[in-house]
Amino acid sequence: MSSDHVSGRPAAPSLSAGAIALMLLCCLSWGFNQIAIKLLLPEIPPYLQAMIRSAGGLLVILLIAAVRGVKLFKRDGTLGAGLFAGALFGLEFVLIFHGLEFTTASRAVVFLYTAPFFVALGSYKFLGERLRPAQWGGLALSFAGVACAFGVPQPDVDARVLLGDLMVVSGGALWAATTLVVKATALLKAPPEKALGYQVALSVPILGAASWLAGETLPGVPSGFALGLLAYQAFWVVGLTFLLWFGMIKTYSASKLSAFTFFTPLFGVAAGYLIMHDPLTPAFGVAALLVIAGLYLVNRPAPAR
Repeated sequence: MSSDHVSGRPAAPSLSAGAIALMLLCCLSWGFNQIAIKLLLPEIPPYLQAMIRSAGGLLVILLIAAVRGVKLFKRDGTLGAGLFAGALFGLEFVLIFHGLEFTTASRAVVFLYTAPFFVALGSYKFLGERLRPAQWGGLALSFAGVACAFGVPQPDVDARVLLGDLMVVSGGALWAATTLVVKATALLKAPPEKALGYQVALSVPILGAASWLAGETLPGVPSGFALGLLAYQAFWVVGLTFLLWFGMIKTYSASKLSAFTFFTPLFGVAAGYLIMHDPLTPAFGVAALLVIAGLYLVNRPAPAR
Protein backbone atom coordinates (compact mmCIF):
# COMPACT_ATOMS: atom_id res chain seq x y z
CA MET A 1 0.00 0.00 0.00
CA SER A 2 1.26 3.46 -0.84
CA SER A 3 0.61 4.66 2.67
CA ASP A 4 2.83 4.96 5.67
CA HIS A 5 3.09 2.09 8.12
CA VAL A 6 3.39 2.81 11.78
CA SER A 7 3.26 -0.61 13.43
CA GLY A 8 6.32 -2.31 12.03
CA ARG A 9 4.32 -4.57 9.73
CA PRO A 10 5.83 -5.07 6.27
CA ALA A 11 4.20 -2.94 3.58
CA ALA A 12 1.63 -4.80 1.49
CA PRO A 13 2.59 -5.08 -2.18
CA SER A 14 0.95 -2.82 -4.76
CA LEU A 15 -2.00 -4.32 -6.57
CA SER A 16 -0.86 -6.20 -9.67
CA ALA A 17 -2.77 -6.14 -12.94
CA GLY A 18 -3.99 -9.66 -12.16
CA ALA A 19 -5.26 -8.61 -8.72
CA ILE A 20 -7.10 -5.64 -10.23
CA ALA A 21 -8.69 -7.90 -12.85
CA LEU A 22 -9.81 -10.38 -10.17
CA MET A 23 -11.26 -7.56 -8.05
CA LEU A 24 -13.21 -6.24 -11.03
CA LEU A 25 -14.49 -9.77 -11.71
CA CYS A 26 -15.62 -10.04 -8.09
CA CYS A 27 -17.32 -6.64 -8.20
CA LEU A 28 -19.06 -7.53 -11.46
CA SER A 29 -20.28 -10.80 -9.95
CA TRP A 30 -21.48 -9.07 -6.76
CA GLY A 31 -23.26 -6.39 -8.80
CA PHE A 32 -25.20 -9.01 -10.76
CA ASN A 33 -25.81 -10.83 -7.48
CA GLN A 34 -27.97 -7.90 -6.32
CA ILE A 35 -30.21 -8.48 -9.33
CA ALA A 36 -30.32 -12.23 -8.64
CA ILE A 37 -31.49 -11.53 -5.08
CA LYS A 38 -34.25 -9.22 -6.32
CA LEU A 39 -35.44 -11.71 -8.94
CA LEU A 40 -35.52 -14.50 -6.36
CA LEU A 41 -37.53 -12.69 -3.68
CA PRO A 42 -41.00 -13.63 -5.04
CA GLU A 43 -40.07 -17.33 -4.76
CA ILE A 44 -37.55 -17.48 -1.90
CA PRO A 45 -37.67 -14.96 1.01
CA PRO A 46 -34.45 -13.09 1.90
CA TYR A 47 -33.16 -14.78 5.07
CA LEU A 48 -33.96 -18.24 3.74
CA GLN A 49 -32.31 -17.32 0.45
CA ALA A 50 -29.17 -16.16 2.26
CA MET A 51 -29.07 -19.31 4.41
CA ILE A 52 -29.36 -21.61 1.40
CA ARG A 53 -26.66 -19.79 -0.52
CA SER A 54 -24.32 -20.01 2.50
CA ALA A 55 -24.97 -23.76 2.75
CA GLY A 56 -24.29 -24.21 -0.97
CA GLY A 57 -21.19 -22.04 -0.81
CA LEU A 58 -19.89 -24.12 2.10
CA LEU A 59 -20.09 -27.24 -0.07
CA VAL A 60 -17.94 -25.55 -2.72
CA ILE A 61 -15.40 -24.47 -0.10
CA LEU A 62 -15.20 -28.00 1.30
CA LEU A 63 -14.72 -29.43 -2.20
CA ILE A 64 -11.97 -26.96 -3.11
CA ALA A 65 -10.25 -27.59 0.22
CA ALA A 66 -10.34 -31.34 -0.41
CA VAL A 67 -8.90 -30.96 -3.92
CA ARG A 68 -6.11 -28.68 -2.67
CA GLY A 69 -5.39 -30.86 0.35
CA VAL A 70 -6.25 -28.11 2.86
CA LYS A 71 -6.79 -29.51 6.36
CA LEU A 72 -9.73 -27.46 7.55
CA PHE A 73 -10.00 -29.09 10.97
CA LYS A 74 -6.33 -28.99 11.91
CA ARG A 75 -5.65 -27.08 15.14
CA ASP A 76 -3.80 -23.90 14.25
CA GLY A 77 -4.96 -21.30 16.78
CA THR A 78 -7.62 -19.79 14.51
CA LEU A 79 -10.75 -21.09 16.24
CA GLY A 80 -11.49 -18.01 18.34
CA ALA A 81 -10.89 -15.53 15.52
CA GLY A 82 -12.77 -17.77 13.08
CA LEU A 83 -15.87 -17.98 15.27
CA PHE A 84 -15.78 -14.22 15.82
CA ALA A 85 -15.50 -13.55 12.08
CA GLY A 86 -18.31 -16.02 11.43
CA ALA A 87 -20.62 -14.27 13.89
CA LEU A 88 -19.85 -10.91 12.25
CA PHE A 89 -20.44 -12.37 8.79
CA GLY A 90 -23.85 -13.80 9.71
CA LEU A 91 -25.04 -10.71 11.59
CA GLU A 92 -23.94 -8.51 8.69
CA PHE A 93 -26.50 -10.08 6.39
CA VAL A 94 -29.20 -10.07 9.08
CA LEU A 95 -28.77 -6.30 9.53
CA ILE A 96 -28.68 -5.56 5.80
CA PHE A 97 -31.74 -7.63 4.91
CA HIS A 98 -33.71 -6.38 7.92
CA GLY A 99 -32.69 -2.80 7.22
CA LEU A 100 -34.09 -3.13 3.70
CA GLU A 101 -37.53 -3.63 5.26
CA PHE A 102 -37.38 -0.03 6.53
CA THR A 103 -35.35 1.91 3.99
CA THR A 104 -35.19 1.97 0.21
CA ALA A 105 -32.77 -0.09 -1.87
CA SER A 106 -31.12 3.04 -3.29
CA ARG A 107 -30.50 4.52 0.17
CA ALA A 108 -29.28 1.13 1.41
CA VAL A 109 -26.65 0.71 -1.28
CA VAL A 110 -25.25 4.19 -0.61
CA PHE A 111 -24.98 3.53 3.12
CA LEU A 112 -23.65 -0.01 2.68
CA TYR A 113 -20.66 1.36 0.78
CA THR A 114 -19.47 3.25 3.80
CA ALA A 115 -17.61 -0.04 4.43
CA PRO A 116 -14.34 1.07 2.77
CA PHE A 117 -14.16 4.01 5.18
CA PHE A 118 -14.50 1.65 8.13
CA VAL A 119 -11.79 -0.56 6.62
CA ALA A 120 -9.48 2.45 6.19
CA LEU A 121 -10.05 3.58 9.79
CA GLY A 122 -9.61 0.06 11.15
CA SER A 123 -6.51 -0.51 9.03
CA TYR A 124 -4.94 2.59 10.51
CA LYS A 125 -5.75 1.56 14.09
CA PHE A 126 -5.14 -2.20 13.94
CA LEU A 127 -2.89 -2.79 10.91
CA GLY A 128 -0.73 0.32 10.97
CA GLU A 129 -1.81 1.40 7.47
CA ARG A 130 -2.00 5.19 7.16
CA LEU A 131 -3.76 6.72 4.17
CA ARG A 132 -2.42 9.96 2.76
CA PRO A 133 -4.86 12.91 2.46
CA ALA A 134 -5.12 12.32 -1.30
CA GLN A 135 -6.16 8.71 -0.65
CA TRP A 136 -8.87 9.80 1.80
CA GLY A 137 -10.00 12.19 -0.92
CA GLY A 138 -10.12 9.28 -3.35
CA LEU A 139 -12.37 7.30 -1.01
CA ALA A 140 -14.65 10.32 -0.69
CA LEU A 141 -14.80 10.74 -4.49
CA SER A 142 -15.70 7.06 -5.00
CA PHE A 143 -18.40 7.24 -2.34
CA ALA A 144 -19.78 10.39 -4.01
CA GLY A 145 -19.90 8.43 -7.26
CA VAL A 146 -22.01 5.70 -5.66
CA ALA A 147 -24.35 8.32 -4.18
CA CYS A 148 -24.60 10.00 -7.59
CA ALA A 149 -25.47 6.71 -9.30
CA PHE A 150 -28.40 6.07 -6.96
CA GLY A 151 -29.48 9.62 -6.26
CA VAL A 152 -28.63 11.64 -3.19
CA PRO A 153 -30.80 10.42 -0.27
CA GLN A 154 -33.68 12.76 0.53
CA PRO A 155 -33.47 14.65 3.83
CA ASP A 156 -37.22 14.49 4.57
CA VAL A 157 -37.37 10.97 5.96
CA ASP A 158 -39.04 9.55 9.05
CA ALA A 159 -37.57 7.67 12.01
CA ARG A 160 -38.39 4.28 10.43
CA VAL A 161 -36.30 5.02 7.35
CA LEU A 162 -33.46 6.37 9.47
CA LEU A 163 -33.52 3.16 11.52
CA GLY A 164 -33.16 1.17 8.30
CA ASP A 165 -30.28 3.41 7.22
CA LEU A 166 -28.55 2.85 10.56
CA MET A 167 -28.95 -0.93 10.26
CA VAL A 168 -27.43 -0.92 6.77
CA VAL A 169 -24.51 1.25 7.90
CA SER A 170 -24.01 -1.21 10.77
CA GLY A 171 -24.00 -4.04 8.21
CA GLY A 172 -21.30 -2.18 6.26
CA ALA A 173 -19.29 -1.77 9.46
CA LEU A 174 -19.53 -5.53 10.12
CA TRP A 175 -18.43 -6.24 6.54
CA ALA A 176 -15.37 -4.09 7.22
CA ALA A 177 -14.85 -5.80 10.57
CA THR A 178 -14.71 -9.27 9.03
CA THR A 179 -12.05 -8.03 6.61
CA LEU A 180 -10.00 -6.58 9.47
CA VAL A 181 -10.38 -9.69 11.65
CA VAL A 182 -8.96 -11.83 8.86
CA LYS A 183 -6.11 -9.37 8.29
CA ALA A 184 -5.21 -8.76 11.95
CA THR A 185 -5.48 -12.24 13.54
CA ALA A 186 -4.14 -15.75 13.07
CA LEU A 187 -6.61 -16.15 10.19
CA LEU A 188 -4.13 -14.22 8.04
CA LYS A 189 -1.85 -17.28 7.97
CA ALA A 190 -4.70 -19.76 7.49
CA PRO A 191 -5.68 -20.95 4.00
CA PRO A 192 -8.47 -18.83 2.42
CA GLU A 193 -10.76 -21.87 2.50
CA LYS A 194 -10.48 -21.99 6.28
CA ALA A 195 -10.83 -18.24 6.81
CA LEU A 196 -14.00 -18.16 4.70
CA GLY A 197 -15.23 -21.56 5.89
CA TYR A 198 -15.59 -20.32 9.47
CA GLN A 199 -17.74 -17.42 8.30
CA VAL A 200 -19.97 -19.27 5.88
CA ALA A 201 -20.50 -22.23 8.23
CA LEU A 202 -21.50 -20.06 11.18
CA SER A 203 -23.75 -17.86 9.03
CA VAL A 204 -25.99 -20.85 8.21
CA PRO A 205 -27.48 -21.24 11.73
CA ILE A 206 -27.56 -17.45 12.25
CA LEU A 207 -29.50 -16.85 9.05
CA GLY A 208 -31.64 -19.92 9.71
CA ALA A 209 -32.63 -18.50 13.10
CA ALA A 210 -33.41 -15.12 11.51
CA SER A 211 -35.59 -16.84 8.90
CA TRP A 212 -37.46 -18.78 11.59
CA LEU A 213 -38.00 -15.68 13.75
CA ALA A 214 -39.28 -13.79 10.71
CA GLY A 215 -41.72 -16.60 9.94
CA GLU A 216 -40.43 -17.08 6.41
CA THR A 217 -41.86 -19.89 4.30
CA LEU A 218 -41.60 -20.92 0.68
CA PRO A 219 -44.76 -19.89 -1.24
CA GLY A 220 -44.35 -22.93 -3.49
CA VAL A 221 -41.84 -25.15 -5.26
CA PRO A 222 -39.12 -22.87 -6.72
CA SER A 223 -38.91 -22.75 -10.50
CA GLY A 224 -35.90 -23.93 -12.45
CA PHE A 225 -35.01 -20.29 -13.10
CA ALA A 226 -35.06 -19.56 -9.37
CA LEU A 227 -32.88 -22.57 -8.63
CA GLY A 228 -30.42 -21.42 -11.28
CA LEU A 229 -30.17 -17.98 -9.69
CA LEU A 230 -29.71 -19.59 -6.28
CA ALA A 231 -26.94 -21.80 -7.67
CA TYR A 232 -25.22 -18.70 -9.07
CA GLN A 233 -25.30 -17.07 -5.64
CA ALA A 234 -24.21 -20.16 -3.73
CA PHE A 235 -21.61 -21.76 -5.96
CA TRP A 236 -20.14 -18.79 -7.80
CA VAL A 237 -20.62 -15.76 -5.54
CA VAL A 238 -20.16 -17.31 -2.09
CA GLY A 239 -18.13 -20.38 -2.97
CA LEU A 240 -15.70 -18.83 -5.45
CA THR A 241 -15.66 -15.00 -5.50
CA PHE A 242 -15.71 -14.72 -1.70
CA LEU A 243 -12.82 -17.19 -1.67
CA LEU A 244 -10.92 -15.00 -4.15
CA TRP A 245 -11.63 -11.96 -1.98
CA PHE A 246 -10.25 -13.50 1.19
CA GLY A 247 -7.30 -14.92 -0.70
CA MET A 248 -6.38 -11.41 -1.87
CA ILE A 249 -7.02 -9.90 1.57
CA LYS A 250 -4.19 -12.09 2.87
CA THR A 251 -1.73 -10.54 0.40
CA TYR A 252 -2.76 -6.99 -0.44
CA SER A 253 -3.72 -3.83 1.43
CA ALA A 254 -7.19 -4.12 2.95
CA SER A 255 -7.88 -0.43 2.30
CA LYS A 256 -7.00 -0.59 -1.38
CA LEU A 257 -8.96 -3.77 -2.03
CA SER A 258 -11.98 -2.45 -0.17
CA ALA A 259 -11.92 0.75 -2.24
CA PHE A 260 -12.47 -1.34 -5.38
CA THR A 261 -15.82 -2.53 -4.01
CA PHE A 262 -17.22 0.90 -4.97
CA PHE A 263 -17.51 -0.59 -8.46
CA THR A 264 -20.03 -3.19 -7.24
CA PRO A 265 -23.12 -0.93 -7.05
CA LEU A 266 -22.24 0.60 -10.43
CA PHE A 267 -22.19 -2.86 -11.96
CA GLY A 268 -25.50 -3.45 -10.15
CA VAL A 269 -27.03 -0.38 -11.79
CA ALA A 270 -25.80 -1.51 -15.22
CA ALA A 271 -27.18 -5.02 -14.60
CA GLY A 272 -30.52 -3.54 -13.55
CA TYR A 273 -30.64 -1.60 -16.81
CA LEU A 274 -29.71 -4.60 -18.99
CA ILE A 275 -31.74 -7.28 -17.22
CA MET A 276 -34.61 -5.54 -15.43
CA HIS A 277 -34.83 -2.50 -17.74
CA ASP A 278 -34.39 -0.07 -14.87
CA PRO A 279 -33.83 3.53 -16.03
CA LEU A 280 -30.24 4.62 -16.64
CA THR A 281 -29.59 8.35 -16.38
CA PRO A 282 -26.62 10.53 -17.41
CA ALA A 283 -25.73 10.65 -13.72
CA PHE A 284 -24.46 7.09 -14.08
CA GLY A 285 -21.67 8.25 -16.39
CA VAL A 286 -20.68 10.95 -13.91
CA ALA A 287 -20.80 8.36 -11.11
CA ALA A 288 -18.50 5.99 -12.98
CA LEU A 289 -15.97 8.78 -13.60
CA LEU A 290 -16.02 9.75 -9.90
CA VAL A 291 -15.42 6.14 -8.82
CA ILE A 292 -12.56 5.68 -11.29
CA ALA A 293 -10.97 9.00 -10.26
CA GLY A 294 -11.29 8.06 -6.61
CA LEU A 295 -9.69 4.66 -7.16
CA TYR A 296 -6.82 6.31 -9.03
CA LEU A 297 -6.13 8.55 -6.03
CA VAL A 298 -6.33 5.65 -3.57
CA ASN A 299 -3.94 3.48 -5.57
CA ARG A 300 -1.56 6.15 -6.91
CA PRO A 301 1.97 5.57 -5.62
CA ALA A 302 3.31 7.97 -3.05
CA PRO A 303 5.44 10.79 -4.54
CA ALA A 304 9.17 10.19 -4.30
CA ARG A 305 10.92 11.94 -1.45
